[in-house]
Amino acid sequence: MTRWKPGDPKRAAAPMVRVDQAGEYGAIRIYGGQLAVMGDRSPAARQIAGMAVQEERHRAFFDAMMARRGVRPTLLQPAWKIAGFALGAVTAAIGPAAAMACTVAVETEIDKHYEDQLIALGDSDPELSAAILDFQAEEVEHRETALAAGAESAIGYPILSAVIRFGCRVAIATAQRI
Repeated sequence: MTRWKPGDPKRAAAPMVRVDQAGEYGAIRIYGGQLAVMGDRSPAARQIAGMAVQEERHRAFFDAMMARRGVRPTLLQPAWKIAGFALGAVTAAIGPAAAMACTVAVETEIDKHYEDQLIALGDSDPELSAAILDFQAEEVEHRETALAAGAESAIGYPILSAVIRFGCRVAIATAQRI
């Protein structure tokens, strides 16, 4: 583990790394719940499986960064394990459009979250900024894929989206601190 000096910008980025790792873990759990319900044969399931592979790559990056920088994971990881899987399973049980609506809601919040992080980082942490830019582009791609797959046709889309987006904002705020 590297020791950081007081005031080191990389140390100040620790909550960002923690919440980003937790978010990628949560996304993997959501997709896992969706695939557990949907199987792997439908076009939506194949799209979800492809997105899950990218989320695994993102999580692996943040896992490694946490280890290098001595950043502790969120204490809420066990809750994310259950909540993420449950959210995925429930939205998939509603139907493929609801599963895609979940992706749109989550990725909309993650896009905004990553944008806020990039502004806060400025040029203080090029390694983290480069990863966030890369991952943000893939998250936007996931959102666009889900929209093209009919996310907005899900039953109760506006309410479903609003509830999931609110949950994401709460999860982001708590994972930064806890």
